[in-house]
Amino acid sequence: QVQLVESGGGLVQAGGSLRLSCAASGSIAFIRVMGWGRQAPGKQREVVAAITLPDNTNYADSVKGRFTISRDNAKNMVYLQMNNLEPEDTAVYYCNAKSIVGNYWGQGTPVTVSA
Repeated sequence: QVQLVESGGGLVQAGGSLRLSCAASGSIAFIRVMGWGRQAPGKQREVVAAITLPDNTNYADSVKGRFTISRDNAKNMVYLQMNNLEPEDTAVYYCNAKSIVGNYWGQGTPVTVSA
């Protein structure tokens, strides 16, 4: 099992920035990909950023150039730096871990971007 705890969400004006953090614990040695997904009201959850070893990153087109995913292996942390936020980025953001034994999600942290 892998446990994921997100933090850092909140309310921000359009054009502002937020940094989300995700603390991973449990069977982290089996994790192969870490990422962030989001789910807006009435929409399906979508993965917006992912990072693999050795730090290859992928982004959804909607956030490319604005969001940056990073990881600190020593602290078992993953981060999502979100810049130039838009109202369309409003959603609950979830940390994701894909391991050889399962796919895990955190409880989520809400992000609201006001116009």
